[in-house]
Amino acid sequence: MEGLRITALMAATLSMGLVAGAFALYAHTVMPGLERTDDRTFVGAFQALDRAIINPWFMGGGFLGALLFTLLAAVAHLGRPALPWIVAALVLYVITFVITLVVNVPLNDALKAAGDPGRIDVAAAREAFGEMRWRSWNLVRVVASTTAFGLLAWALTLSGK
Repeated sequence: MEGLRITALMAATLSMGLVAGAFALYAHTVMPGLERTDDRTFVGAFQALDRAIINPWFMGGGFLGALLFTLLAAVAHLGRPALPWIVAALVLYVITFVITLVVNVPLNDALKAAGDPGRIDVAAAREAFGEMRWRSWNLVRVVASTTAFGLLAWALTLSGK
């Protein structure tokens, strides 16, 4: 059982780190870079990035993996000293997950649905996208998922003692 506990917690920590890193990369690199582009480039690039991120590596290894592995780690650590830290990480990631599904994904989908940047009013599509809203909520995801990653790392430390 100890092997399962540690394996689940390691998988939770690694997947949480991957997803926190992806959200952080958008916050400090992707979105600031796109902000400096013209409307057509912004719309086309964001649409392409959003299509590319929906892949088994990100979805399974990061976005869904962080949720499932953290839940598994919590169950595996019932009655153990690391449990409160894992549960706190899980709560923070559930918040991250909900923000993604309620705010970021609908904005992403609306921008993709706007159509081919060569055939639409890209200025209107970019305006309707709500760039600052997307970025603000992404920053909340960065803080929550990075904190969850730190909590899981601490839980690993406690589990190793």
